[in-house]
Amino acid sequence: MAILPIIVAPDSRLKLKSQPVRQVDAETRQLMDDMLATMYAAPGIGLAAPQVGVLKRVIVLDVAKEGEDKQPLMMADPEIIAAAAEDMTYEEGCLSLPSHYSDVVRPAWVTVRYRDRDNTIRELKAEGLLATCVQHEIDHLDGILFVDHISALKRNMILRKLLKAKKSQALETA
Repeated sequence: MAILPIIVAPDSRLKLKSQPVRQVDAETRQLMDDMLATMYAAPGIGLAAPQVGVLKRVIVLDVAKEGEDKQPLMMADPEIIAAAAEDMTYEEGCLSLPSHYSDVVRPAWVTVRYRDRDNTIRELKAEGLLATCVQHEIDHLDGILFVDHISALKRNMILRKLLKAKKSQALETA
């Protein structure tokens, strides 16, 4: 398993829409494995293929608490087929927006249909943190970042800080 470089905002590639997988093959399984290794190394609880520069509808997640056994989920072509009418608020962060967090309001639970690592179509009802994480990662597949769900003022402040950090890093390596 390879650790892949994670794209950091602002980067136009994070705003692109991903293509369906339709069939989980050896290449997709390798991508899932590499994404999972990358996510754990970061460390994070979710990662979408566009964040590693691959425009495929693939996400990986693991919301197990520290000290618990790992509970990895690998999903190809995930789609939300049902969602709660009631909302919940979680403070979200993102590996593509390092060190930045904001409260985001999303449905309290969702049912997601997806292809697993073996290409079997499955459904999962996700609640709490898992529901937030699934929705966050599916957003990435559609070119949506968590900051797109917050006020323009907060979003612009975060993106300006990330751009400044990128410029500063580029000057240091030049």
